[in-house]
Amino acid sequence: MAKGKVTFDVDRCKGCALCTTVCPVNIVAIDKTKINAKGYNPASVTEPEKCIGCANCATMCPDCVITVERD
Repeated sequence: MAKGKVTFDVDRCKGCALCTTVCPVNIVAIDKTKINAKGYNPASVTEPEKCIGCANCATMCPDCVITVERD
């Protein structure tokens, strides 16, 4: 069961992938199937039920596009 819920402001994400490098459960990835309003492939959560709510991704994001809510 998920301990956190991660949401992205997809249209502000520039696809830098910094968030993908710090996720301890490897559930954050760049979504190659989508392009946002800025023309980038945004980050997304691949398996939301595995989120542990650590907020490493939100802390690492230089553009503050990630929000983590803890259960």
